[in-house]
Amino acid sequence: MSANPSIELSETMLRAVRGHHAFEGCVEQLATAIRLGVYPRGSALPPERELAERMGVSRATLREAIAALRAADFVSTTRGRGGGTVVSYRAKRPSARGARALQPRRAELLDTLVFRRLVEPGACHVAASRGLSAEQRDFLAAAHDEVAAATDPARHRQADSRFHLALAAVTESPLTVRAVASVQADLHDMLNAIPVLEVNIAHSAVQHRAILDAILGGDPTRARRVMESHCDDTAALLRGLLA
Repeated sequence: MSANPSIELSETMLRAVRGHHAFEGCVEQLATAIRLGVYPRGSALPPERELAERMGVSRATLREAIAALRAADFVSTTRGRGGGTVVSYRAKRPSARGARALQPRRAELLDTLVFRRLVEPGACHVAASRGLSAEQRDFLAAAHDEVAAATDPARHRQADSRFHLALAAVTESPLTVRAVASVQADLHDMLNAIPVLEVNIAHSAVQHRAILDAILGGDPTRARRVMESHCDDTAALLRGLLA
């Protein structure tokens, strides 16, 4: 397992698209991965052949999806030898002005907070219960350090999402990764719709460190309990500010 969060998370986030809506499924998965910082601004998407195989679609369908992302200013594409598709999406700085736009989704988003309380603590319990390899341990530490070092609010928000996705990734459970990715996508929208609160960021940093230490120390009970507290604190903040 690579210690580079972007490389590893791209392998866990993208999966075969099911059903008859292959185009829409490709757009959703790729856009979500870009928004959450799995593919940061300036990074290259994998080659078309590799992406198409991973997502179980034709290259024609994948090209249509990439064209849609290009139209939405998520990516830019250069043709010819040495060309490729590069992420151009600029992460948005959290702002309270987005709260009103979320009101039609309020019931769904509040339910996401309940679902998160079930899924993410369980993922941490599993991660702490497993015998993680040296690469997996380095992978988690690198994802944690990215959050701790991020000073720009938009980059911090993406790094935070990547850390939570990394916790899910080391469970090696595709269903768990899928659930956490879904939760983090909704959480990303909610946290981007409230002001940046330094006290909350500092509190989260302490909890992130405690979660990492519990997992690396092989303490599943503590890992679960700290993540439960982390989820509860975030949920309380969001319920208050988005009400």
